[in-house]
Amino acid sequence: MNHAVDKLLCDIYKGNKKEGMYIFVSREDGLSKVPAGLMVRFGAPLHVTTMVLTADKKLARADAIAVIRDIKHQGFYLQMPPPMVALDAGINENSMLPRSH
Repeated sequence: MNHAVDKLLCDIYKGNKKEGMYIFVSREDGLSKVPAGLMVRFGAPLHVTTMVLTADKKLARADAIAVIRDIKHQGFYLQMPPPMVALDAGINENSMLPRSH
C-alpha cells in the first residue's frame, strides 16, 4: 500500500440505535453507498467529525488500513461497539477471588 497515495477525506457518523456503532464514509460519496437495510439498523445518522484518513493514522478501535480499504471497496466502514462482558461471567469470576477475613 502506497502511504502517500492512500489518504482519504472521510466523514464519521454515529447512529441513534446502538451506542458505539459508527459508519465511516468518504466525504465525496457521503452515505449514498451505505445499504438501506444497514441504515435502518443504524438509525438517524449524526455527523461526528471529518478527518483525513491515512494508512498510519491511529484510530481508537479500528485499523486505518482496513477502514480505507472498506470505504474504497464497498463505500463505507462499519465500526461495531466493543463486546460487552457478560455480567454473570464477571460475577462468577469475582466469586472465585480470594477473600480476606
